[in-house]
Amino acid sequence: MNKIIHYREKCIGCGICQELQPELWRMSKKDGKANLLRAKAKKNVFVLTISNFVPEKINRVAKDCPVKIIKIR
Repeated sequence: MNKIIHYREKCIGCGICQELQPELWRMSKKDGKANLLRAKAKKNVFVLTISNFVPEKINRVAKDCPVKIIKIR
């Protein structure tokens, strides 16, 4: 199983994650930051376990994030 790890408090709200992978990301109307859908929070770090891993798509989102707060493990 792979995991997407999102350090949300460092998000700058650019929206590239939602643009590239809208099935996993939404921008918050409250603070303008990205939310990783269906993720579980652990001390302000959001983790989503994924079974249907498409490395090209998810790796591109992590690579294109300007502040590098999306990690794949």
